[in-house]
Amino acid sequence: MELLLIILPVFLIFAAGYVGQKLIGFDIKTISTMALYLMSPFLAFRTFYANEITMDYFYIILFCFFQMGALFLTVWITSRMMKSTRPQFAAMILGAVFMNSGNYGAPVVLFALGAVGFDYAVIMMVFQTVLMNSFGIFFASLGGSEKATIQDSFQRVIRMPVLYAAIVGVIMQLLHIQIPSSLMEGIHLIADASIPTVMLVLGMQLAVITRKRVVYKFVSATVFIRMIFSPLLAAAVLYFLPVSDLLKTVLIIQSAMPASANTTMFALQFGTESDLVSFCTLVTTLLSLVTVPIVLLLLGVP
Repeated sequence: MELLLIILPVFLIFAAGYVGQKLIGFDIKTISTMALYLMSPFLAFRTFYANEITMDYFYIILFCFFQMGALFLTVWITSRMMKSTRPQFAAMILGAVFMNSGNYGAPVVLFALGAVGFDYAVIMMVFQTVLMNSFGIFFASLGGSEKATIQDSFQRVIRMPVLYAAIVGVIMQLLHIQIPSSLMEGIHLIADASIPTVMLVLGMQLAVITRKRVVYKFVSATVFIRMIFSPLLAAAVLYFLPVSDLLKTVLIIQSAMPASANTTMFALQFGTESDLVSFCTLVTTLLSLVTVPIVLLLLGVP
């Protein structure tokens, strides 16, 4: 029961966004853009400014790269065995490789492990955002009608204010630059508001996802890789990394998150089996109500 109480606040906010979208109908793209470009940079800045730079940063980046590569290889082998088309392969990549570490994983870590674990989650969230907006776009373009070039992906990454906010936070921390308390209060207010905002956005996005024509064998394979294989892979990788138990727990929880809702937007933009991607997002998010508490239980949380 305690495990359900950890994720209950998360789903309550998701539900508020879902109901609001159904009853009122918000402009999701505008709110999502505001959260990404105006609010999340303050959260990233605060995290990197307030936390000492350690080897944990390197291990988080190493873990993210290795896990993405291993999941990509798993999807490639699975898709070959299932004789998928190129669009179906690209859709499976989007649904299985990129987890919802931002507007789902970070809040779960906050409720389960507190502020210290949340700082680790934000660091991973920032780097995952970079990977999703580079490699994710590239994979989306593989099966779409609109082909994105490497230059397109690079330009999208360098336009992300979250990345610059994190860099500024690191520099100011290393130079020991003190921010006036009154200014820091404003940063805290925006940073604290960013997480519930992106959670509301996910609820809104789920409200507009509908089940259409999908090949269920590809949905099943994608869901299995995202929700079961991914956290098991993370646990195996972290066994060999010299990191604290807290960081291991955070990374495994993040790896158990459902498919990122942002991949649905990529699929729609590039015409990459968007029905398959959106349905995988919906199924994995609903399934996480069962799988996430199980992962927390196995990790000994709380």
